[in-house]
Amino acid sequence: MTHTLERVRHELKRRAVTVRSVEQVTPAMVRITLEGEDLADFVSLGADDHIKVFVPGSGEMRDYTPRRYDNADRSLVIDFAMHGGQDHAGPATAWARDARPGDEIRIGGPKGSMVVSPTFDWYLLIGDETALPAIGRRLEELPAGAKVITVAAVTGPEEEQTFTTAADHTAIWIHRPESANDDPAPVMAVLETLSVPEGDGFVWIGTEARVMRAAKAHVIDTMKHNTSWLKASGYWIKGQADSSEK
Repeated sequence: MTHTLERVRHELKRRAVTVRSVEQVTPAMVRITLEGEDLADFVSLGADDHIKVFVPGSGEMRDYTPRRYDNADRSLVIDFAMHGGQDHAGPATAWARDARPGDEIRIGGPKGSMVVSPTFDWYLLIGDETALPAIGRRLEELPAGAKVITVAAVTGPEEEQTFTTAADHTAIWIHRPESANDDPAPVMAVLETLSVPEGDGFVWIGTEARVMRAAKAHVIDTMKHNTSWLKASGYWIKGQADSSEK
């Protein structure tokens, strides 16, 4: 079986959209559905694509995953992790927290996608709160019977999400305080005892940068996983606003 990770470039375009609805998925995750005619030709081919959200009134932009989209319906769903607390929220978090139907915002991208073929024997997805949109989307898009293990670190059982998938899904939830969201230890404790199925696998990591580096090293050095079938990203860096690490 041939496995591929194909990079696809997209035409960069800014779009004006309006908030259609706001849903509280968990206490710390807000789901916002956007709508507008500019979404008629929106395209996102990879489960972990990123778009730019231009935060009104701040002059800043942040990266978010297109959780779901529908060209015919002219709609786009984005999940916002509400980290930082009420008094320390960044501009995008604060906007999402206060968003109401009818609010206007602009988005850009995605500028590219990495399309992972649905041919692997198994998938291992490792992430934290910020990665749940990408993990959820990939689970929904995997074919029936695909074996997939998710390892996700959140602050408590109230932040666990239920995903609809045709895949053979094993969910492992890790609970740790927000103050320890850059500590690799809770995730490593799971990975060090984790068994994966036989055959060829694809491993995806999306966490705070320090956690990502530790998990990536384990996958390469201990699991001896093929680096061609691995994608690891430091979605954020503790103490550095709007920073990431590949």
